[in-house]
Amino acid sequence: MTDAQETAADSSLRTTGGAPPADDGLAPEGLPIPLLEPRDGIPPVIADEESLAAVVAAFAAGTGPVAVDAERASGYRYGQRAYLVQLRREGAGTALVDPVACPDLSGLGEAIGDTEWVLHAATQDLPCLREIGMVPSRIFDTELAGRLAGFPRVGLGAMVESVLGYVLEKGHSAVDWSTRPLPEPWLRYAALDVELLVDLRDALEKELDRQGKLEWAREEFDAIASAPPAPPRKDPWRRTSGMHKVRRRRQMAVVRELWTARDKVAQRRDVSPGKVLSDGAIVEAALAVPPNVHALAALTGFGHRMGRRQLEQWQAAVDRAKALPDAELPQPGQTVSGPPPPRSWADRDPAAAARLSAARAAVSALAEQLNMPQENLITPDTVRRVCWEPPAQVDGESVASALAGHGARQWQISLVTPVLVTALG
Repeated sequence: MTDAQETAADSSLRTTGGAPPADDGLAPEGLPIPLLEPRDGIPPVIADEESLAAVVAAFAAGTGPVAVDAERASGYRYGQRAYLVQLRREGAGTALVDPVACPDLSGLGEAIGDTEWVLHAATQDLPCLREIGMVPSRIFDTELAGRLAGFPRVGLGAMVESVLGYVLEKGHSAVDWSTRPLPEPWLRYAALDVELLVDLRDALEKELDRQGKLEWAREEFDAIASAPPAPPRKDPWRRTSGMHKVRRRRQMAVVRELWTARDKVAQRRDVSPGKVLSDGAIVEAALAVPPNVHALAALTGFGHRMGRRQLEQWQAAVDRAKALPDAELPQPGQTVSGPPPPRSWADRDPAAAARLSAARAAVSALAEQLNMPQENLITPDTVRRVCWEPPAQVDGESVASALAGHGARQWQISLVTPVLVTALG
């Protein structure tokens, strides 16, 4: 049993948090207890300015950290906007806010902006929260805390069960949260997602402190909270599933034109691009480069259910790609900065390949010793970059400087520098 698992098994970490106690007949002592209802019941959905103002006042007057979660409609709607925001704070209770009806939540964000926000997998929710005016100054990420503490399963349900002894409902995570009105079972699920988040945070803080990792976690949380918004992805069409089958530049142009046309339709209709035209259909059309609508309709993904007007729309995109001069065709592969794929290192630079092999083995051994995933100790990309272009003079100072230049945090630099100096030497 790992240190983290020992702490999870410690009954002192099993908190009722206002939920049913272990001896109420719901579950035998020591076994996980199903958490079926929020302790204060399902709150009404906040969907008007007057109700929102009351929530802002309540949460501003509350105490302690704020549990925050957001639900999106991935796979149903275009983009990653929030369709429900859940919050819970001591003294304020739980609030479910509809950001469609109340699209500007900057007042709520300001009311709790100076306190610590507790999120699970914060990097997933922070972008959509930022869009509606909610930007934290401090966070505690329970998923990342679980990774650093060495828990083998870090989903919210698994963490709540192993640390707090409760079983959360799992049935509504992938539903269409843009549905209005939201069904009561979904609202119950949403409220329960923040029900024990602060309790989980408190337990994980104790565990990280016990393992001597609390300051490491705080550095990671600060880095997430202060990170700027991600820049737009360059050439997003290149991420079309099945793109590896597309070899010729003219075929790549077909993918690009179809992807762009699909994206415009999806954005206009506010639906997931995959519901407009599948990636598989785009790749099929790129490989075939059909000469006309009749040939296009015979391809997988452009079946008989697709109307003539739609087929003409997609064929027009194919025709635009066919008409491009060679100079305007996309180049194979993306222009990337940094080292080439590691599989080519042995041929291109055997010494670099040897450095990478030694560095990977050393980092892996250290991560195992520290009981955390290797990628949380230091990103594989950082290791590759340092091994491909090591400092001219390999020593502790130069390697530490190189790691810092690639965005490593101080705790990572302190731990990883010695093993990389040895591997690069």
